[in-house]
Amino acid sequence: MISNKINEYPKYWAECYGTAPFLPTTRAEMDALGWDSCDIIIVTGDAYVDHPSFGMAVIGRVLEAQGFRVGIIAQPEWSNKDAFMELGQPNLFFGITAGNMDSMINRYTADRKLRHDDAYTPHNEGGKRPDRAVLVYSQRCREAYKDTPIVLGGIEASLRRLAHYDYWSDKVRRSVLFDAKGDILLFGNAERALVEVAHRLAGGEDIATMTDIAGTAVILKERPEGYKEIDSSRIEKPGKAMPMPNPYATEETCATTKKAQAEEEAAKPITIQPSRHDSKTTAVRLPSFEKLRNDRILYAHASRVMHLEANPYSARALIQQHGDRELWVNKPPIPLTTEEMDYVFGLPYARVPHPKYGDAKIPAYDMIKTSVNIMRGCFGGCSFCSITEHEGRIIQNRSHESILSELEDIRDKVPGFTGTISDLGGPTANMYRLGCSDPKAEVNCRRPSCIFPEICKKLDTDHKHTIDLYRKARNVDGIKKIQIASGVRYDLAIESPEYIRELVTHHVGGYLKIAPEHTEKGTLDLMMKPGMGTYDRFKELFEKYSAEAGKKQYLIPYFISAHPGSTDDDMLNLALWLKKNDFQCDQVQNFYPSPMCNATAMYHSETNPLKRVKYKKREDLFVAKGERQRRLHKALLRYHDPANWPLIREALVSMGKKHLIGDKPHCLVPEAGSDAELTPAQRRGSSRHGAKRFATKHPNQPDIRKDGKGKSGGRNGNAQRGTQGKANNTKGNGKPGTNGKSQGPSNRPARPGKPAGQRQNGKPGRSRSAAR
Repeated sequence: MISNKINEYPKYWAECYGTAPFLPTTRAEMDALGWDSCDIIIVTGDAYVDHPSFGMAVIGRVLEAQGFRVGIIAQPEWSNKDAFMELGQPNLFFGITAGNMDSMINRYTADRKLRHDDAYTPHNEGGKRPDRAVLVYSQRCREAYKDTPIVLGGIEASLRRLAHYDYWSDKVRRSVLFDAKGDILLFGNAERALVEVAHRLAGGEDIATMTDIAGTAVILKERPEGYKEIDSSRIEKPGKAMPMPNPYATEETCATTKKAQAEEEAAKPITIQPSRHDSKTTAVRLPSFEKLRNDRILYAHASRVMHLEANPYSARALIQQHGDRELWVNKPPIPLTTEEMDYVFGLPYARVPHPKYGDAKIPAYDMIKTSVNIMRGCFGGCSFCSITEHEGRIIQNRSHESILSELEDIRDKVPGFTGTISDLGGPTANMYRLGCSDPKAEVNCRRPSCIFPEICKKLDTDHKHTIDLYRKARNVDGIKKIQIASGVRYDLAIESPEYIRELVTHHVGGYLKIAPEHTEKGTLDLMMKPGMGTYDRFKELFEKYSAEAGKKQYLIPYFISAHPGSTDDDMLNLALWLKKNDFQCDQVQNFYPSPMCNATAMYHSETNPLKRVKYKKREDLFVAKGERQRRLHKALLRYHDPANWPLIREALVSMGKKHLIGDKPHCLVPEAGSDAELTPAQRRGSSRHGAKRFATKHPNQPDIRKDGKGKSGGRNGNAQRGTQGKANNTKGNGKPGTNGKSQGPSNRPARPGKPAGQRQNGKPGRSRSAAR
């Protein structure tokens, strides 16, 4: 390796061709640039938009800045190899990505029903990418040019790097690297690994020898020399309880706290901590694919161990047998520095779709074309979100200067710019420049979350950098309004009331969407989310500062239905809370088991992988499976919809809750045959609108949109965050809601600069996979 920093590599010789206005997608475009061939060809399931929120643009521009000639094959016809030969054979490799979203989540709902739209495609047209796109694209590239190396990347490959539970086939599948027959897989934010792979290939090295790059997975015949193995059971042994004072704590001891902790622990019962082994010479052997596919409890154990090995500074390599070969997963990539982040976002993006699409609308682009990504990563660790697994929990920040420069770029380049920035954010709105205050602790820490079950005492929660950024951004010439549309992590926000004041005074357009996710403590603990007391405190401050600013502004809460561990009683209590607070959810989506999430391991194993996994006396969980059970949980979140009343009544009777049926204030749904089931037309005795017509009732309160306040930016768009079924468009507290589709963590259109993030909720999402 020549350099550790991605902006310090010597340029490849082809830099003499300069910067392309758009990376070429046809031979004619290559000819216009004077190219006889491409060094690297990126194949993607998304339309080509040269914008830092689209992975192929980020990767393409980063490689171009290294001096390579990069071509793009976007949404190719995959029935044969012809489209994959459009640009000829690449000199170095094919880069394969399904796009900013997992192709299965993009194509199917949480109920496994086919979608007919695709926000990453011109005209929002569905069906322009195959199921399991990484596999199909790799197969066609191999057919086209057999000996050309294939490098897999993006969210689909990243979250399938190990043997994983696949919701759509309801079984454990092999690592995607085996099924795609790729040469190497890059996971997470892949710029660092990708640049190294490209330069080493350009230097004549065989890709088969590249087994030591952080953030990569490869297939080997045997373990590399110089490594020793430790079996995963030595870290977490299924079947043997290993008591710990905090079930979420693992190896929290660090050099700066050893003495204090030793004194504190002296008076406590002896506990067994996982052994520490040098990450440079130790690999953790996970149970083989063959074992995991037949043992759901062992799968939960393997998932837990994988999540514990996520710190890029102290994680150990993972090794997992698949048949007679070994999957070798190196430790996660080292986060980009602020200098490197500025380099990535400062590249010459055109910030518009490729001209070949003409005037066609690409919804994902329209959603994020005036948003700015200020950071990557998330230390929240929500169990239903895949952002931490993809981007890591160490926040990667841009400088103020880089962000302000991008605001000017948007002002000058985006057609029809009106002066409104739709978002300054990332996987969350308010983790910018937050992180561990103790470098030694950060290097050794293996906690899955810095803020659950409580905020770590070493976490810096001062929002001053974000507040200063907001104030500077508002003063950029030509910027009239800046909305904050990323999810606000409100348990962090209440640590900085000044941030809440700044937010509600200047950056909320009437509605602010936040995500309590649930109301019941048992379910919230499994989600790794704070209790409703934290929500109430944030609501109190939000309303206080809104009143001080003289604004009518409302909170719109998101909730998840059918999350693992959420029982019928839990969902009923959530529905009663909604009714008590006069909230009505227009559209609801159930939990979506996306690959690699902790909650997905819960869904498959029906046990709790957040605690030590045991065969005996384990913590079994109720998991809503089957169409009827999941429909009930979804229906309870839409308790106000008459179409759901028969199902809810039946459930209430079977639960012994018949007293909740009727017309009294405490009742959830009316009795069958009551006047409440009649449509307005039926009450008038008119058939003009049809007997079956039903319009969702809204609270009789003024619509603030008619008061000139405008809509809030909401959550309009890395990563994967990674959630999951959201109760969106909540209407209530006497406040009208918004009317868009259900959005969720960790799947909005990927945020700028996130090669392939998503919050897995089944709809396009910012790379936050998901993913606060």
